[in-house]
Amino acid sequence: MYRPTIGLEVHAELKTRTKMFCGSANDPDETRPNVNICPVCMAHPGTLPVINREAVRHILRIGSAIGGTFADFSEFDRKSYFYPDIPKGYQISQYEHPLIVGGELSGIAITRVHLEEDTARSIHSSGKSLVDFNRAGIPLMELVTEPVIPDAETAGKFARELQLLLRTLGASEANLEKGEMRIEANVSVAKSQDTRFNLKSESSKVEPCILGTKVEVKNLNSFRSVERAIAFEIKRQTALIEEGGKVVQETRGWNEAKQETFHQRFKEGSADYRYFPEPDLPKLFLSEIPELSLDAIHASLPELPLERRTRYEALGLKIVDAATIASSPERSAYFDEVVTLLNNDAKLSVIAANYLINDIGDAKPPTVTAFAELVHMLAQNKVSSRGAKDVLHIVMVSGAQSSIVAAQEHGLLQQSDTGQLERIIAMVIGKEEKAVLEYRGGKQAALQYLIGKAMKESGGAGNPDVLRKLIKEKLD
Repeated sequence: MYRPTIGLEVHAELKTRTKMFCGSANDPDETRPNVNICPVCMAHPGTLPVINREAVRHILRIGSAIGGTFADFSEFDRKSYFYPDIPKGYQISQYEHPLIVGGELSGIAITRVHLEEDTARSIHSSGKSLVDFNRAGIPLMELVTEPVIPDAETAGKFARELQLLLRTLGASEANLEKGEMRIEANVSVAKSQDTRFNLKSESSKVEPCILGTKVEVKNLNSFRSVERAIAFEIKRQTALIEEGGKVVQETRGWNEAKQETFHQRFKEGSADYRYFPEPDLPKLFLSEIPELSLDAIHASLPELPLERRTRYEALGLKIVDAATIASSPERSAYFDEVVTLLNNDAKLSVIAANYLINDIGDAKPPTVTAFAELVHMLAQNKVSSRGAKDVLHIVMVSGAQSSIVAAQEHGLLQQSDTGQLERIIAMVIGKEEKAVLEYRGGKQAALQYLIGKAMKESGGAGNPDVLRKLIKEKLD
């Protein structure tokens, strides 16, 4: 039996007005090539970089959110490699002194979080290779986990939680399909006796295991691809070892069409990049910058996803419903406004959550006022559950501010007038002789059938409790 060990490296483009080291616009939606460029990000001779303060602040807020340790001293380094998408022939990154060390997210230990600049975008088409430098120099977060992830599902869960955190902090949109968040998985397989931690019985000390050879998998542009690529690589390495082969340290890509990894190149070591401190940038002493202090950064944090889920569960929401609403900052903000109008009532909040998840979903919701009003109407039996769905559709399509007005205009207010309902019941009993006989013969399901027919005749506006009472009085 073999034990997989997985670590993730995640890059995310940060939301800033300008690029990392120059004044060119940071606009991920720009479609025209090579318009957001300048002599600095194009590496013209004699130009000098300047550190983007907001990008540094983003990294520190991420570090604070995961409980990482702030570096009192940090610096940037040159990482040398020669690709067409690197205009300088090196990338400005961080090596020995990252901004954040340690931390934890979703139960996974973090090694480091550092800041660097993005590369340009290469475009290969019709036998030609072109380079768009709009992306070159955009602030880029790199987060590295410890190699402690046990399986593909856990890796996917971590990546989703990180995306949610970045969006909650306003640090990045982190859209994988747009390349704003890019995930690389380091996968190794070792025999089960080489467990991640072996306890020495005589001393109860922890002894780290011997891990398998690490393979890096790139080109993972969706969470499903992350999970499938890791699962495939675990099977590939296991089969290779079982057959007497040897896993080699390499970089592999992911072929979405074939659902398999493929060799790209043999993996470089850190020495190949010839790291050395960037001579054109100052050293950072964070304790000397008041707005970047640990206290100032921590005070700037919003409610984090885990805290939000816990609060929703305390309101009475199911764990899965709390997670669903908290999975989107926009949906969470909307739900919180509704809950405020409902005076934080737990029962009403649960009703609102159910309709938000099951009936609104990803569609544009109604106004907060109209939705809160609809929840009150449901709780007060002014509309039936069927009528509520109809009212909800009307206010979503029309943008109406009042659910009560919409229900009145479309005849969806629940009817409790016994005179009107008795006329409907008499008509239903006259038509449904078989169901009447079945009910009188002891079949209780026939009663619910008759109530349903009466509800339909009332256009969904009949009060089901009143209908039940009146039908039983007629037939018992």
